[in-house]
Amino acid sequence: MNLLSQRVALLVLLFAVTGCATVNDAKETVGGWFGGGDNTLAVSDKKTVNDGSNSLLKYAATLRVSKYVDQRKVSDPHYLGQVTVKVVGMSGNDLIMDQDIATLVSGAIKKRFDAEGFQVMEGSSASNALFEVSGVVKELTLNVKNRDEIFIAFETTLKEVSTGKVVWAGLVTEKNDRFAGVSGNNKDDVMNYLNRELRVASAKTVEAISASLMAVHPELFNLTPGTKPVKGVTVYVAPTLAKPAPMQNYGVQQSDNEVGASTYRPHASETAGLLLVNTNPPRARVYLDGVYYGLSPLHLEMEPGIHAISVKQSGYKMVTEKVSVRRGDNTEMELNLER
Repeated sequence: MNLLSQRVALLVLLFAVTGCATVNDAKETVGGWFGGGDNTLAVSDKKTVNDGSNSLLKYAATLRVSKYVDQRKVSDPHYLGQVTVKVVGMSGNDLIMDQDIATLVSGAIKKRFDAEGFQVMEGSSASNALFEVSGVVKELTLNVKNRDEIFIAFETTLKEVSTGKVVWAGLVTEKNDRFAGVSGNNKDDVMNYLNRELRVASAKTVEAISASLMAVHPELFNLTPGTKPVKGVTVYVAPTLAKPAPMQNYGVQQSDNEVGASTYRPHASETAGLLLVNTNPPRARVYLDGVYYGLSPLHLEMEPGIHAISVKQSGYKMVTEKVSVRRGDNTEMELNLER
């Protein structure tokens, strides 16, 4: 290679290296990409059953969605998780969203209600809604590593606006992991993964609420009322068609302002197992995979798999054990707390 050719090759190499460094070093965290101009598109629900903006068919059920409250134990409301592997198009170790997480979840819930045919009212018309949806984000974490892991847990409450009565309340969980593949992650893959899991969690919520509302307000849906359990949903409060006979407490935690007793009884099914948690002494705080579920004794429908159960009570040492929940089977735990 002559001297001129060598110089040309060197200049091309220098331009390439400089260009790569500029792209890589443009942002210290992923927030620059997640929060950039593509943020709105990134969190949108592109695949919906019934896009509310184009649909002429809407239920008579009107509701307004209040912003969820972020109760995660993090200092930054925009924090999503950690990045510990190379991701094409991203740099930095913290996964930061331009939106705060509470807004992200609220938007996903609102979009799902709208897509499923509810009239979601906003602005000045929100005061005319029949129902109000509110909630609490207990957990939303996405860690990008050799196997990407996501954990979503949020509580949702549906109230009648006119009376303040709790119609439905429950905790929805979604836990998943994936292998990005031999070629690895890129920024679009990560955001698509987050969007997909948010769609799953919000769909569980809307499906459970819809089934309950149809049971007591069929006139709002023009459908035959019916209810069904939804995988990954632990029901706290559900409506009743008729006053039930007195029954023992099966550990379903109910809201303080609940008006009527729930007839729903947790049970094992083809898609879920039943976990029975008893403690000595009783009324200990029960945490499942780090999320508080209520006071013992508890009977919970759970997704099959290995779960970590922790119980604690003032004056006693915390007890933690792992338990395997099997599909269609009952699993009972008796945990003794020591001082």
